[in-house]
Amino acid sequence: MSKRIIGLTGGIATGKTTVTNYLASAYNLPILDADIYAKEAVSLGSSILGAIAQRYGEQILLADGSLNRQKLGEIIFNRQDERNWVENLIHPDVRDRFLKAIAQSSSQILVLVVPLLFEAGMTDLVREIWVVHCSQEQQLQRLIQRNHLNREQARARINSQLSIEEKVTHADVVLDNSSTLEVLLEQVDVALKITSKD
Repeated sequence: MSKRIIGLTGGIATGKTTVTNYLASAYNLPILDADIYAKEAVSLGSSILGAIAQRYGEQILLADGSLNRQKLGEIIFNRQDERNWVENLIHPDVRDRFLKAIAQSSSQILVLVVPLLFEAGMTDLVREIWVVHCSQEQQLQRLIQRNHLNREQARARINSQLSIEEKVTHADVVLDNSSTLEVLLEQVDVALKITSKD
């Protein structure tokens, strides 16, 4: 029997982490997280971090030599060309980490959390796509609150991703996170019971 590989995605601050934590705690499912892999890809001493430092200079590094994420964010969320450059550097490394983890896992159900599932061209790694979404205003408010951003900064981050409406059109499962936590988790329960597509 082939593995059921769920690709969990959605817009920034739509509730992916809430769904992920629930799948891990309630169902004990292995979670493979693109954000964690991306952080590992730019860890201290990595060739990718070296390339980023070479492009943007020492100002992109913290005192200990690690990546200054805030500084990088200021550059890439305002410059599409620079964001593309950084993503083209990191995404292949993240893909390799996913492939290795999938091959090594003995679990029949795996959850890949990939915020940029479509943008990074990683849909081929999964068997089904789950998209978490909420209204644009809710997304904006949650992001402002969570990341302590102003409206303009929050909007720039949201606009840097494929629109949530576009993601929903490609989803096998749509999880609506515009109501209560209880309503969201009930949807997760239902989605998990649906048998995987052949």
